[in-house]
Amino acid sequence: MMTKAPAHVAIIMDGNGRWAKQRALPRIRGHQIGADRVLEIVRAASEFGVRYLTLYSFSKENWERPPTEVEFLMNLLTQHLDKQLAELRKNGVVFNTIGDLKDLPQKIQERIERNKEETKSNTGLVLTLALSYSSRDELTKACRRIAEEVRDQKLDPETISEKTISEHLFTANLPDPDLLIRTSGEMRISNFLLWQISYTELYVTDTYWPDFTKEEFRKAIESFGHRERRFGRTEPPGMMPENALKYVGFPFP
Repeated sequence: MMTKAPAHVAIIMDGNGRWAKQRALPRIRGHQIGADRVLEIVRAASEFGVRYLTLYSFSKENWERPPTEVEFLMNLLTQHLDKQLAELRKNGVVFNTIGDLKDLPQKIQERIERNKEETKSNTGLVLTLALSYSSRDELTKACRRIAEEVRDQKLDPETISEKTISEHLFTANLPDPDLLIRTSGEMRISNFLLWQISYTELYVTDTYWPDFTKEEFRKAIESFGHRERRFGRTEPPGMMPENALKYVGFPFP
């Protein structure tokens, strides 16, 4: 069967703690399995023809979790940034991040810059981790930068458009997501890509992130492929929005 693959998929990876609780395991075990699941989904995204994959990995609000859990998550992130570099190189994946990296421990900032540098010439999937990310914070910073440019007479306020705002966001070099997946069944956006998902298709599954396998990902892609996107019009547009990409087809067995 041939269907349309979304060019850009964003995922809110939720449910690690509840997955662990169901199994009478410590929360950190859920985070460990969830981190391992990322590599499977990155590989699947490349196989399915997805061009951009953005993962909500750690929000600004997550800093308010118990210090022991935050410390564990930072150590887990450090390990995976080291562990997955060879995989990124092997599969031609470009590593990218959005969010306030200055909030992160120095050792993580250094590994992030290393992974970006060593994968910048790759031509495959663009993998973006949202780290210490908050969409409201992102929009606030964008407004501040635009205001500063107006103050410094570098920008005429009469020329400010949606494109201007998009160009001042963390995601300035990324197309808007075509599909947003949320695991664990929660029906909320959780301060993620609020500007960018204005016409994004939503897919919510009750599956917790540690159980979100390649086959679960396939179901989400297939669901997207059967939808008709109108972008507020009565008929599907002849052209995609300005910062969206065309779909690419791929076969399913």
